[in-house]
Amino acid sequence: MSKSVLIISASPRQGGNSDTLCDQFAKGAKEAGNEAEKLRLSDLHIEYCSACYACKKIGHCVKQDDMEYVLDKMRAANVIVLATPVYFYTMNAQLKTMIDRTLGGAQKPGLENKEFCLIATAADGRKAMERTIDGIRGYLECLPGSKERGVIYGAGAWQIGDILENPAMQEGVSQSLCKPSN
Repeated sequence: MSKSVLIISASPRQGGNSDTLCDQFAKGAKEAGNEAEKLRLSDLHIEYCSACYACKKIGHCVKQDDMEYVLDKMRAANVIVLATPVYFYTMNAQLKTMIDRTLGGAQKPGLENKEFCLIATAADGRKAMERTIDGIRGYLECLPGSKERGVIYGAGAWQIGDILENPAMQEGVSQSLCKPSN
């Protein structure tokens, strides 16, 4: 049975290193017989959470932006891939903003029991990227029944194109921990 894979690219640079790994992951997911769609957060308008907690009272966020579209895509997916470049040893603002805004979306069912794969790219090594991955894992702990399937580390990738010769490119297609299973 094929799965629906939603790949959320937080890269502000189209064709940037983490964005390129997203494309590789989509290729691997499709080769495995799954459906894959990539959303680029930088192409969407997502405002910051203002902690008004109206979502707790009315069941959804009061902001009128693209976040409900993202949440609908997340609810429809079996597997969600979260990909970010590492900025100062943490996820970038685009991914953090999206994560914060799922507070309103968590008031409705559909975000529970999802499988997640994580992608991070950084100029530094894998060990330095663990802080970023831990931050994303903290988010996953807040989603009931979420299951981490694996992590792809694009270490040593800073300038656009650095990732092309990186072992992470092969992992994006073949890593059994992240490739959605049938």
